[in-house]
Amino acid sequence: MASSGAAHSDVIVIGAGLAGLACTADLLRAGLTVRLLEASDAVGGRMRTDTVDGFRLDRGFQVFNTSYPQVKRRLDLAALRLRPFTPGLLLDHDGERVRLGDPTRRPHPVADLIPGRFASARDLGALALFSARDLLAPPALLRRGPERTTRAALSAAGVSSALIETLLRPFLAGVFLEDGLETSSRFFHLVWRSMLRGSLCLPAAGIRAVPDQLAAALPGGTVRLRSPVLELQDGGVVLGDGTSLSAGTVVVATGASAAHALLPTLKIPAGRSVTTHYHAAARSPLAEPTLLVDGAGMLLHTSVLTEVAPTYSTDGRALISSSLLAPETPGQEAAVRSRLAELYRTDTSDWEHIGCRTVIDALPAMTSPHPLMRGTRLEPGRYICGDHRATGSVQGALASGSRAARDILADRRQGA
Repeated sequence: MASSGAAHSDVIVIGAGLAGLACTADLLRAGLTVRLLEASDAVGGRMRTDTVDGFRLDRGFQVFNTSYPQVKRRLDLAALRLRPFTPGLLLDHDGERVRLGDPTRRPHPVADLIPGRFASARDLGALALFSARDLLAPPALLRRGPERTTRAALSAAGVSSALIETLLRPFLAGVFLEDGLETSSRFFHLVWRSMLRGSLCLPAAGIRAVPDQLAAALPGGTVRLRSPVLELQDGGVVLGDGTSLSAGTVVVATGASAAHALLPTLKIPAGRSVTTHYHAAARSPLAEPTLLVDGAGMLLHTSVLTEVAPTYSTDGRALISSSLLAPETPGQEAAVRSRLAELYRTDTSDWEHIGCRTVIDALPAMTSPHPLMRGTRLEPGRYICGDHRATGSVQGALASGSRAARDILADRRQGA
């Protein structure tokens, strides 16, 4: 027979990722008693950072976008000590590097895209026009736009198939973790807007600093780590050790697969996975904090993380991050190392392989058509939130958690 846990709570939230942290914070602010249960040894869900041989290894390549409304509302950005990437990218195309920058911030990088060198005047005009629209349009307008694939949206904007294939598809493959441009155009335009309006950064202490800050703002004792939930029951949950915890409301704020395990009838989107290899080098192979996109397609992209945030290394060596869509396989690291030698135009034989991280379900698949926000109510007293219920982004996770809290509070006021 399961033993009884501590006192009854108004709400139990399962999962201390961004959605669970946001939901918990909003419910506590409204005066409810909340327990936040996390199966692992730290908060953050997929936003975790490991320390290996003096290097900070995020669990998969991650960036932090400062433009998201939920980020501005919930986080002290100065305290994160953010370090920005270059507002643009380098593309390796047929052995030549092409630079794409944001002309509103750094005009000189667009010299590589003068008409005729890499893109036609018509393509550059189409890029500029839809970028200006996404930059200036209210988000609500973009959410109501035509729903189609990203590829179809780019074509409709007048971008040639040649530029889509050589530039936009390789870059966006690393954003959406799919290389067919099947992602919802509405989400694409919102992401494009966020990149134009914000900065892509890394916290000095690693990506885990984001959920750590959110958790630190909660009252002591709210978060209970190493507390996997075995099953849901009427009026609460049963933990893996058999302990029963009671609550009038339960929120499942886990990733999609874990949510499905607790709610077998729940329909979840497919997941996109990614593998990231980390190498250390005595000298930086690229003396700038810029994303280098692999136009040939073996890798999604690579970057020297210590050019962005020197704090990712404690001994002065450079830390290079390289991501690809394939799962980790025998011999993969050697192939990655060989490709990095070509991309960085340097000898990589003495680079040290620090680690590899494969993140299963790193993003939910957002193929068109895709709802930008799904409901959080499942049945009386039971709710769900997470990026798989919204969009695969920090904004999506936080917004979904916030919506779950609003729905719970509204239902309590109505006596539901």
